[in-house]
Amino acid sequence: MNQFPSHRDIKAFHAHLYYADEAGVEIAKQVAEQAAELFDIRIGRFHQKPVGPHPVWSCQLSFASETFGQIIPWLMLNRQSLDVFVHPLTGNDYVDHTQGVSWLGRAYTLNISQFKPLAK
Repeated sequence: MNQFPSHRDIKAFHAHLYYADEAGVEIAKQVAEQAAELFDIRIGRFHQKPVGPHPVWSCQLSFASETFGQIIPWLMLNRQSLDVFVHPLTGNDYVDHTQGVSWLGRAYTLNISQFKPLAK
């Protein structure tokens, strides 16, 4: 398998809402609920500790690649004070969390030690 997937390999996307405290959790819940009313998304848990590669508290929104063009512009304008980490799902977690990332708001350094580059 090639280390770098093609855009055709994108099966879906994750948008992770980042927040730092209880007030941020409430904002994230509001944003997630509004998004779910408008779009076909799955809302994950509202973590109140860093989880996986995420250095701060977060909640994951999952959605199909076909809806990227509707959901991301909406998040750009409606994320309030939240920072948002967006990445594709191609089956190559390393590339998805390094080459494929986009940020709305502030960018953070992820802990990608759990992801290994795939052999060429």
